[in-house]
This record gives sequence, structure tokens and C-alpha cells, in this order.
Amino acid sequence: MKHQTIEQLQIVAEIDQAYPRQTMSRSERLERWAELLERNPDRRLSTLPQTEYQPANARAIMRGHDTPISIAFEDPVLRAAGLENDNYGEAKRFFELTDRQLHEIICYCHFGATVNAATAARHIRAAIAGRQPGMFARMREAFVG
Repeated sequence: MKHQTIEQLQIVAEIDQAYPRQTMSRSERLERWAELLERNPDRRLSTLPQTEYQPANARAIMRGHDTPISIAFEDPVLRAAGLENDNYGEAKRFFELTDRQLHEIICYCHFGATVNAATAARHIRAAIAGRQPGMFARMREAFVG
């Protein structure tokens, strides 16, 4: 996916920035994200390295190719609801996640260089429920997927 600014897009397309955004609750946005990932549960997605060690401003702009966040950004429904790009800070804002919750979904330290989509979806569902997957769930994921 090639990223372009709104100015670049206006050259080739008419963009209506006043178009009303689709209203979705936090739970609906997170549920949609989990469902998108579950469509291809075995897909290996890139993680982001050391999110917990980055200064807030550096962490906010972190992004990667083919991450769980980029899967969300590819979805027209989530974009219509207000997802503006595929970086860490935007995912945190749009999905109303804490750094700890997003860290559990996307960070290299939990999964290595890649995470399978089903595992990321489980962590998103844990955020919906307001809990974190436990140590035994992580150990199982390390051996299963």
C-alpha cells in the first residue's frame, strides 16, 4: 500500500473531508479489527520493536509494513469511522488503547518478528474485555502459533 498525503491524493481524486464519519463505539472498532485479523488467522504479521522503550513521540510514529495496525487501516469501514493512518499513535487514539494494551498486541518482545493474526485478534479481544492474556496463554501461543 502506497501512502500519500491528502494533498497528493487531491491531484488525482476529489476528497470530501466534510463527509460524515461512521460512528462506531470503541468495542465495535476493536471487534471489527479482531474480525479482520481472524479472516486469515494463520497470516504472519510484522511486530514493532521495543515499543515500551521508545519515547512517546517516537513510539507514536512507529509503523511497519504488514502489521496488525496496517490490516485495520486497509479496511474502508474503519477508515470511514476515523482511522487516519497505520502508525502506533493513531491506533492508540482510534481504538482507545493504553500503551500497555497496544504493546500486548503489537510488540516484538512478546512474539518475535511476526505474530499470527489469530494471536493478535485474541489480544484485541482481551482489550475489549479489559483484561490481559495471562502467562499460560502466552506460553501456549509460543508453542502453537
